[in-house]
Amino acid sequence: MADSQLPSTARVVIVGGGVMGVGLAYHLAHEGWTDVILLEKAELTSGSTWHAAGQITHSTSSFGLGKCVDYNIGLYSGGLERETGQPVTWHGCGSFRLAYDQDEMDWLKHTLSVGTALGFNIELVTPDRIADLHPFYNLDGVIGALHTPDDGHVDPTNVTMAMAAGARQLGVKIVRRCRATNITQASTGEWIVESEKGTIRCEHVVNAGGTYARQMGEWSGLQLPMTSMTHHYFVTENVPEFETLDTELPVIRDDKKVSGYIRMEQKRGLIGIYEKANPNTVWEDHCPWEAENELFDPDYDRVMPWLEESLNRMPIFAELGITREVHGAISHPPDGNPLIGPAPGVRNYWCCCGTQIGIGWGPGLTRELARWMVHGAADISMREFDPRRFGDYATKDWQVIKAKEDYCLRHEIPFPHFNRLAGRPIKPSPVYETLKAKGAVFEEVYGHERPRWFAPEGMEAKDIYRFGRTALHDVIAAECKAVRERVGLMDVTAFTKVLVSGPDAEPFLDRLVANRLPQKPGGIALTHMLNTRGRIELETTVVRMADGEEGFYLVCAAFFEQRLLDHLAAHRDGADVDVTNLSSNWAALSLNGPRSRDVLSQTTDAPLNNAHFKWLTAQKITVAGHKVWAFRMSYAGELGWELHMPNAACMDIYDALMAAGQAHGIADYGSFTMNVLRMEKGFKGAGELTNEVTLPEADVIRFVKRDKAFLGRDATLANEDDMLWVCAYLEVEPNGTEDGNGGEAVLWNGAVVGSTASIVYGHTVGKILVFAYLQPAAAKPETELEVVIAGQKRRARVLSEPAYDPQSLLPRTDEVMEPAQ
Repeated sequence: MADSQLPSTARVVIVGGGVMGVGLAYHLAHEGWTDVILLEKAELTSGSTWHAAGQITHSTSSFGLGKCVDYNIGLYSGGLERETGQPVTWHGCGSFRLAYDQDEMDWLKHTLSVGTALGFNIELVTPDRIADLHPFYNLDGVIGALHTPDDGHVDPTNVTMAMAAGARQLGVKIVRRCRATNITQASTGEWIVESEKGTIRCEHVVNAGGTYARQMGEWSGLQLPMTSMTHHYFVTENVPEFETLDTELPVIRDDKKVSGYIRMEQKRGLIGIYEKANPNTVWEDHCPWEAENELFDPDYDRVMPWLEESLNRMPIFAELGITREVHGAISHPPDGNPLIGPAPGVRNYWCCCGTQIGIGWGPGLTRELARWMVHGAADISMREFDPRRFGDYATKDWQVIKAKEDYCLRHEIPFPHFNRLAGRPIKPSPVYETLKAKGAVFEEVYGHERPRWFAPEGMEAKDIYRFGRTALHDVIAAECKAVRERVGLMDVTAFTKVLVSGPDAEPFLDRLVANRLPQKPGGIALTHMLNTRGRIELETTVVRMADGEEGFYLVCAAFFEQRLLDHLAAHRDGADVDVTNLSSNWAALSLNGPRSRDVLSQTTDAPLNNAHFKWLTAQKITVAGHKVWAFRMSYAGELGWELHMPNAACMDIYDALMAAGQAHGIADYGSFTMNVLRMEKGFKGAGELTNEVTLPEADVIRFVKRDKAFLGRDATLANEDDMLWVCAYLEVEPNGTEDGNGGEAVLWNGAVVGSTASIVYGHTVGKILVFAYLQPAAAKPETELEVVIAGQKRRARVLSEPAYDPQSLLPRTDEVMEPAQ
């Protein structure tokens, strides 16, 4: 079809012709959807794609991105050119990521374990090996490097044009020089895409607008958080030393000294810099529509310290001139991860934007988005990319603050639990200031400030930024001891809290959850919502309201707030229900430990013994003069209650519980301790329950009621006999210095059989505890395995029951404890 022709209807319209939009068109066609039209306002690749440097590396600690880059390298290094006959210009030169100190080396060891789990060609090497393969780099201070020999770089325009050719060959229509001018949704649910060449009605619309994506989202009333940041790379004159080389030098990634990368560009040198101070934003309000192949004047003052150091590291560049200065705009979401998936609050509007590393990440991510659109679920966990991970708190001013922060962290060590503090707090809980004064170190989850841990006097959050054990180990041990032996109180206001009521509430929810809804007023059930492929959308606790109130109260992780609301809306199908989001207006406190009944009883007249308040039941009671919903349940695996209340009541209730708890040794605790406690109990969490697995694979099939109909039922039951992997519970021998960080390779008889999803040191049981996805044959109880932690193999064993209180007797206890002496 000629570029001038524009159909009036299509199944999918993609707006944006960079590597992301074209990559999605290509992969949608490969998944079987060919009634696809892509609109590009100028020429393909004329936005951020054309000025990309084009590197790609296996050196990533993200398990999901690792799968993407491995696919991309295979595509670039031969698959795409063989399929389409179009040149791709792949340079498979390999790369090094350098380490100058032990912290960097620990990061590389962790990345090595993740890469091993993914089957990458990857190794740690000494400076001598670096010098053998790259004799021109100044290695002063370098102690080693991660070598990924299958890495390389590619021509961004050639890759995009080849994918465009592949998409066209399968029937996709690409229309250039056709700017979209508006995107609205009709009352039928169809999307109407207006453009300079006409209007198209479609079932699905995709925003692949690059630096235009945010303002395009505003056409449809959407807030898609991202900011355009500018990035420099420089190309030198011809390098005489390169003229006689038989092979291309590996790419060097030097995070500490250069804050960027250095490589060959034909016979020239290329230097890319992500400065660690004064990052530059452009087009904060509006990217001009006339921008095409846009570059900005170089700002040498901004990048000079790192540019000077790059010449020190590559002295053969020192006397050469700069022949090309590339200073272009790239989209940066607040946390640096792309927006890949459904837009919040609407159906069939998909985001394929906010990608700062389009060549490195793009094709793999667009393949997953295509699978999500066509089949209902991606094949990797999309949690870190889901656009619904942000809420309406992500204002434009906040977006700019966070994008600048992310840019400056681009070449910093991604320490475990690194806390990004810019632009916070956003949504503090009612007890935030009180907890802060007591030493709370907070994390941001969907805008909420949730306590992670409580720092002793003189200890700062930055003290924990290491890959091995830190002083935090003892802090968490003390918090765990308090909950296990006495009583602990945690602010869990960050939970998503949604009330579903109305005449059809019960049948509506019943067809969406795999477990049976609680049958009696005040009953509590743990259940899962699935998609048509039987993959897990989310886990939620469901409470049937009682004491004169109707409906069902749903509680789940903060991250799933918009995801839950969208899932309910998508499957409403005319049901007469009301969905009320209480997440920001209601607070919650979790009281856990053997003395929790004694503490709570001093603040309420309600009887709390087993005869009057059974385990896994809910009641509306009065605490400290306020009506609250009390749920007798415990993610810590102890006797305990969750108390849910309007925000205005939270401070009074917190103060009353703390005062009542003084005689019982009450202590505040945070999410790090809660994570340890749930792992000791063998409770699965968000790290295990992802969109890439089914309930049988997650080993939570016991929460499925086979005799009822629910969304995803057939796929769930069919998967029981055809599992590629299963979630196993392991204990690992500790060594006293490193306890793991997740993503580590698991070996069985020397071969990789899976990777860790969650890993902690269980202070109560004195063991490292792990959830790992393994080949089913390796997941049988008592199987001896090895887990690679910090470059060392550790003995591991599959457990058949929780490491702590395997019979779950403690949460059901009716025992009354004496005050601590």
